[in-house]
Amino acid sequence: MDDLVARGMARWPNVPSVYGWLSLDRRGHWLIKHERIGNPLVAEFIGRNYARDQRGRWFFQNGPQRVFVTLDYAPFVYRVVSPEGSPLALEAHNGKPATSVSGAWLDENGALLLETELGIGTVHDRDLERLLPALIDANGDPLAEGVLDGLMELAQQGRAVPLWLRFHDSNVKVEPIRSAAVPQRFGFVARPVQPAGEEECY
Repeated sequence: MDDLVARGMARWPNVPSVYGWLSLDRRGHWLIKHERIGNPLVAEFIGRNYARDQRGRWFFQNGPQRVFVTLDYAPFVYRVVSPEGSPLALEAHNGKPATSVSGAWLDENGALLLETELGIGTVHDRDLERLLPALIDANGDPLAEGVLDGLMELAQQGRAVPLWLRFHDSNVKVEPIRSAAVPQRFGFVARPVQPAGEEECY
């Protein structure tokens, strides 16, 4: 968190929170009232001051004011940042590198979710093809395209399949999941709402 933000929180600790103003889409874009933020410096500032509270609500700490984020899907969007032919490297939408993957899931729509030390997130849809070489069988061997397509189709149907993701020195099992179950499974609130009795702020 930026020092300027921390100082603002200490100086004005009781500023009302904002709801329904900021959102994160499935491609890692920040939006204000459904309009994408085009200024990269503003987007980077939001990303640096993005965090989670004890209730599982994700927010942007804007100085002393907490702005809760509506999530189109998951709290993070992961991009593949490794050059072609290199070991898989991932970076979150807020610019932070992911150094470990502890779980992987494929939902009914073909979205791949990864749990890293940062949190649960979906792989950017435009990067899925670049990630495919990291999907392997039980022996750690690459899968033929037809075999991989068949396994992914079965996983989308909710079937357990012999599919793993190689990340650094770990092979992580890819499990099926329903998209509707993701918030509860990973303990986050996709759409934070104004609690009853709390002062409203826009």
